[in-house]
Amino acid sequence: MAGAKKKSKTTKSGAKRGAKPAASHEILETYYREMLRIRRFEEKAGQMYGMGLIGGFCHLYIGQEAVVTGLQHALEPGDSVITGYRCHAHMLAAGADPRAIMAELAGRAGGVSKGKGGSMHMFIPEGGFYGGHGIVGAQAPLGAGFGFANKYRGNDRVSVTFFGDGAANQGQVFEAFNMAALWKLPVIFVIENNQYAMGTSIARSTANKELCQRGEAFGIRGQQVDGMDVLAVNAATEKAVAQCRADEGPVLLEMMTYRYRGHSMSDPAKYRTREEVSKVRQERDPIEHVRDLLVEAGFADDDSLREVDKAVKAEINDAADFAQNNLPPAADELFTDITVSA
Repeated sequence: MAGAKKKSKTTKSGAKRGAKPAASHEILETYYREMLRIRRFEEKAGQMYGMGLIGGFCHLYIGQEAVVTGLQHALEPGDSVITGYRCHAHMLAAGADPRAIMAELAGRAGGVSKGKGGSMHMFIPEGGFYGGHGIVGAQAPLGAGFGFANKYRGNDRVSVTFFGDGAANQGQVFEAFNMAALWKLPVIFVIENNQYAMGTSIARSTANKELCQRGEAFGIRGQQVDGMDVLAVNAATEKAVAQCRADEGPVLLEMMTYRYRGHSMSDPAKYRTREEVSKVRQERDPIEHVRDLLVEAGFADDDSLREVDKAVKAEINDAADFAQNNLPPAADELFTDITVSA
C-alpha cells in the first residue's frame, strides 16, 4: 500500500531491526565479550563440578550476567564491591584472572584465596572486590561499613553491596538500611532479584514484592531496573553513583533478573517448569540482547561473533587446564592467614 509505514521487525531479544543502539560499537562489544566470558566460565565450572574436580558449594551466575557487567562499568578505581556467595562473576568483573578463580574453585594453591576459600569466599582488594560471603545477608552491614569508612575519610568513593531477593528479608539488611540512611552513607544496595530465594518463589516468601520500596521507611530512594538489559543497568547505576558522590545518601536498586540454573549445583530446580526457563532464555537473554544490537546496527556479523566466542572459550579452557594442573595448598598453609589471640 503506497505511503504505508513499514513495520519494524524485532529480534528474539526484543531489539528493533535497524534501530540505532543506545551505545557505541566499542561499548557494546565490550559488554558482549565480558558477559560471554562470565557465561562460558560458569558453564565450565558446572562441567568441572560434575566431574568431581570442584568440591563444596558452587553457585552459578548464568542468566544474570548483565547485572554485574553493567554495574561495574559505572564504577571507578577506589570504589568497593561486596556480595554473597554467588560471586564468580563479580570476581571476573573486578578484573581477577580466570585462572586464579578456577584454581580457587578447584582448591589449588594458585587460587585467588590460595585454594582455601573455594567458591564462596574470594577476594581481590586491588580490584575493589571484598567477597564472597557465605552468611545470607551478612554482606549488607559490611557494605555499609565500607560506606562509613569512605564518609569518615572524606573521599568520594562509593560502596556497592549486592544481595538477593531472599536475603532482602533478613533483619540485618534493614539495620544496614537504617544506619546508611541515618549517616547518609555513600552506599548502593543492589538486590539481584532472580525470582527465587533458593527454591522459594518471591510470591510465596515476600508480602510486598516491590523490593525497591524496602528502603522507603528509611528515606532511601529505590528504583526497579531491567536486570536483563546491560544498558539499563549501567544507566541506573551511573545515576545512583552520582547521587552517592554528591553526598546525597544511599540508593536501593532492584535488578530484575533470572538465573537459568538451580540455586546451587545440588539444586535440581523442580520448583519451576522447563517452559518458564526456556521462555526467559528465548525472549530476555542478556547476551542475546547485546548480540542483536551489534548485528542489527551493522557493528558485527555471525562470523565475527563466532570468533569472539572462540577466543573466550579458549581463555576459559586455559583457566580450567591451569586449575587441574595446579598443586593443592601445602600443609603449612593451614596456619597462615588466620588471627590468633593470646
